[in-house]
Amino acid sequence: MSDFTSSFWSMYVAGITIFSLSACLLLLWFSGKARAMTANDNTTGHVWDGDLREMNNPLPRWWVGLFIITVLFGAVYLYLYPGLGSYAGKTGWTSKGQLDAEVAKGNAEVAPLYAKFANMGFEDVAKDPQAHAIGERLFMNNCSQCHGSDARGGKGFPNLTDNDWLYGGKPENIIESITKGRIGQMPVMAAAVGSSDDVKNVANYVLSLSGSPHDSVRANLGKPKFAVCSACHGADGKGNQTIGAPNLTDNIWLHGYGEAAIINMVNNGKVNQMPAQGAKFSEAQIRVLAAYVWSLSNLGAAK
Repeated sequence: MSDFTSSFWSMYVAGITIFSLSACLLLLWFSGKARAMTANDNTTGHVWDGDLREMNNPLPRWWVGLFIITVLFGAVYLYLYPGLGSYAGKTGWTSKGQLDAEVAKGNAEVAPLYAKFANMGFEDVAKDPQAHAIGERLFMNNCSQCHGSDARGGKGFPNLTDNDWLYGGKPENIIESITKGRIGQMPVMAAAVGSSDDVKNVANYVLSLSGSPHDSVRANLGKPKFAVCSACHGADGKGNQTIGAPNLTDNIWLHGYGEAAIINMVNNGKVNQMPAQGAKFSEAQIRVLAAYVWSLSNLGAAK
């Protein structure tokens, strides 16, 4: 991996770029100096369609001038902006810097609008039509890719319109999830549970907790083995919002339903990540977005 992070590749890219520009000028100079063998009438001797002859005229001056201007433009551009390996350019421009500046400008322009909601209670913000519309736009542009345009999620992506919250559904919990993100991890538990038969028994016991169809004999055999799972999910299987352990008694299945899905989870584990958005939004935007998400399960705002 160190081969790809060494300075060699930066110098290699810079060298290839400079060589290419120099080669363009060299090609132009060579084409102007080279003389093809021509007849007395300044033709090359190539004839097509009986009377169409190839002449040996020099390149038009406007074309040569445009070619030179293009090469000079490229050289000036590479001096001012990044393009020669790790050289940052005289202006110090970066795409990230431009994005940050545009985001800061946009936030400054809408700050007066969000200031209106700063002194309102969280539930009042959730009920405010204007705040709701803004929160919905923020959600559609940034959250719907995972949670769906209707916020009902999908396999591996939580439904935000019910009252099943992995890390808690209070306003402060939602704000924390948006700001800092979440990383949920279900460790591989097959070895701790026991044999493959034990894993199957535990899967049936887990199904029994929510009243789902299951093998009652296997469920009874799996109950003692569930002790290794209770450290996270609790002895009663109701989960632990402090660490994001799901409630196994509510018949809501984030990563798939049924015996096979549970066995796969025990055998292979799972890592899920909600990316942090704190650097992307202002505190005011996060509050309005959180109020919108909160409203989906508390005010019946989801359609």
